[in-house]
Amino acid sequence: MMSPRELLLGSFQAALAAADPLKIVPQHLPRPPRGRTLVVGAGKAAAAMALAVEQSWPAEAPLDGLVVTRYRHGLLANRITVVEAGHPVPDESGEKAAQEIFRHAKSLTPGDLLLVLVSGGGSALLSLPVEGITINELKATTWELLRCGAPIQDMNAVRKHLSAIQGGRLAAACRAPVLALVISDVTGDDPTHIASGPCAPDPTTYQDALDILGRFEVRAPKKVVEHLTRGARGEIAETPKPGSKIFKRVENRVIATAQGALQAAAQFFIGHDIHPAILGDSVTGEAREVGKVYGALAREIRRHGVPWEPPVALISGGECTVTVRGEGRGGRCAEFLLALAIDLDGADGIHALACDTDGIDGSEDNAGAILTPDALKRAAGQGLRADRLLANNDGYGFFSALGDLVITGPTRTNVNDYRVILVA
Repeated sequence: MMSPRELLLGSFQAALAAADPLKIVPQHLPRPPRGRTLVVGAGKAAAAMALAVEQSWPAEAPLDGLVVTRYRHGLLANRITVVEAGHPVPDESGEKAAQEIFRHAKSLTPGDLLLVLVSGGGSALLSLPVEGITINELKATTWELLRCGAPIQDMNAVRKHLSAIQGGRLAAACRAPVLALVISDVTGDDPTHIASGPCAPDPTTYQDALDILGRFEVRAPKKVVEHLTRGARGEIAETPKPGSKIFKRVENRVIATAQGALQAAAQFFIGHDIHPAILGDSVTGEAREVGKVYGALAREIRRHGVPWEPPVALISGGECTVTVRGEGRGGRCAEFLLALAIDLDGADGIHALACDTDGIDGSEDNAGAILTPDALKRAAGQGLRADRLLANNDGYGFFSALGDLVITGPTRTNVNDYRVILVA
């Protein structure tokens, strides 16, 4: 019989396998066009997606391109150039790569094909600021958006209106047919929100972007605010909207989702005679608050056998947020687990795992962590106060001290967070 730790880690591996680009991408590739095929893309899965295209593309069919991925996420490809750049804050490497992608896309003819590989992280990696905005001003805005706890959809509404390539503008600049293969890392799986939708219509406006800055008290650079204000006044053209004729030759095809990963994990637990309860693939909100809610549910199952008799695996996905008030090294998965630990207060028979499917929780070296029933006791033995660490946003410090971090390295995919609470 597998231990709780082995069950948790096994389910995470099953979820990752369901989102493996090398397995998923080939079945969605089109026939080569009469002309050339240009492959471009951005995201944490970009290198693996590009390699999958290369391995399945006919040797005699023209193929070249460029994709940009996060540092340490690259892979060696032969026909498609892979560039590494900054994430979650953009940098000059990403800007240069985006310039090249934009230039090559504009060179295509109607007889060619633009194959776009889109995955989570592309908003930062595909950074080509509009004229009048510098990469440093975009960096500063991104950093403030990350710190304020804004949902990814709101962050991307702002970034689209500061970008020359996102918000449908890549597709608009290309005369060839466009097929975007999309691995979703956002709740709802709408292509407009994934990597800020370089090939998808954008329903948001400059005024929406301004409202978001105000709502979250984002201290954006002066030129950023001025640009958005000019756009809201109609002095700058809007991003391409739903219904635009541009998108008649564009297809955005979502090929991997959080729900698919959760279903694969559920099948893993069924194979081990544990009832899986999928609580949703679009869970959002403050990570510490979600941890408290799930703690209450786990205790109810453990004590009273409702709404399910144990053993039960409570599975969920989505993207929680962390409003940074401390100085700790925490990601949203570690913060969720630390809040859950405090709420459970050592309740017997309840284990949990929370990991980001891209292999990086926040900006640290771990995918997430594992929570055991004796975590608080072991921490206290080291002089650690869980409540103080949570107040300092230091979930990483808590689980690192216990040796309970989950470290996978880059997975080169991304279908958002994976959480499971195992109630014995």
